[in-house]
Amino acid sequence: MDIASACLAGIPCRYDGQAREDAHVKKLYDDGLIKPVCPECLAQLPVPRCPSEITGGDGHDVLSGTAQVLAQDGSDRTQAFIDGANKTLQEAVACGAQRAYLKSRSPSCGCGRIYDGSFTKTLRHGDGVACALLKKYGIEVIET
Repeated sequence: MDIASACLAGIPCRYDGQAREDAHVKKLYDDGLIKPVCPECLAQLPVPRCPSEITGGDGHDVLSGTAQVLAQDGSDRTQAFIDGANKTLQEAVACGAQRAYLKSRSPSCGCGRIYDGSFTKTLRHGDGVACALLKKYGIEVIET
């Protein structure tokens, strides 16, 4: 069984309390082929919550301690995002996931493109924290 961002499976867990259902991921979920995970919920962040972005790098840099995850209100959520990434990896390993279908642009799940930390919807190259950790452990990440 693979894993997917819970919001893509239709679960309202995003920072804004919404889902971003993807028809393909929802079908996989309905067919019992994926396990939905939300790194931010696994880190006990509330729904809804103040939006967060990575500053000073990307998820790989957060994991190495050279970048931060900050909420729009200025609070530091770095440790929560690292905790959520670790719990996501644990879930992936527990179900034998080979692939992870992850929500694009997210500071947790973004793959290849994330917001730049300015809260202006400006995209830049990089991975979210959970995406970076899953890639590090050889799990194929599919951005959706």
